[in-house]
Amino acid sequence: RLVANPGCYPTSSILALAPLVNSDSTKENDIIIDAKSGVTGAGRTLSLATHFPEVNENTRAYQVVGHRHIPEIEEQLSKLAKRKIIITFVPHLVPINRGILCTCYAALKQKTDTKYLLKLYQDFYKEEPFVEILPQGRFPQTKEVLDSNRCRIGITVNERSGRAIIISAIDNLAKGAATQAVQNMNIMCGFEETMGLI
Repeated sequence: RLVANPGCYPTSSILALAPLVNSDSTKENDIIIDAKSGVTGAGRTLSLATHFPEVNENTRAYQVVGHRHIPEIEEQLSKLAKRKIIITFVPHLVPINRGILCTCYAALKQKTDTKYLLKLYQDFYKEEPFVEILPQGRFPQTKEVLDSNRCRIGITVNERSGRAIIISAIDNLAKGAATQAVQNMNIMCGFEETMGLI
């Protein structure tokens, strides 16, 4: 058996949007993901853009169109939605070492409120030990998930614009890579899913 470990951006984006697209609550092709990653999200290859003088006191967008993780995000969201999902995904490099904060905007098919969406997310993730849905009015920060396999998610509805706003935070080197690989290995080998991770 093989498992393809998801990328860091796909992990944070898919976890943020899965309950919404699974419930068929979003309008056709109206999902925007604004993702911000620390420098380690750029990988190990040296480049001028990731040197301290370039990163310090600076935030910039990159690969604004056609980022390599878009197909993975769209594939998995489409499976959940049982229809083709097309997203707009824009990543940003921020001056921190590690962490990803994804802010996702999705136009809703019907008028709804934050309380309804919170219940939807809580029910969807109730059996998931590493996904935490925050109470209404609270939103995650990258520091809260540092060095962990956790994903924290905050949700609200902008009733004026008819959009859901979902914010997720993960550690790109842990939940976005190494600890998620351990979690997947645990499942594949029949171990307790949380073994070595809590």
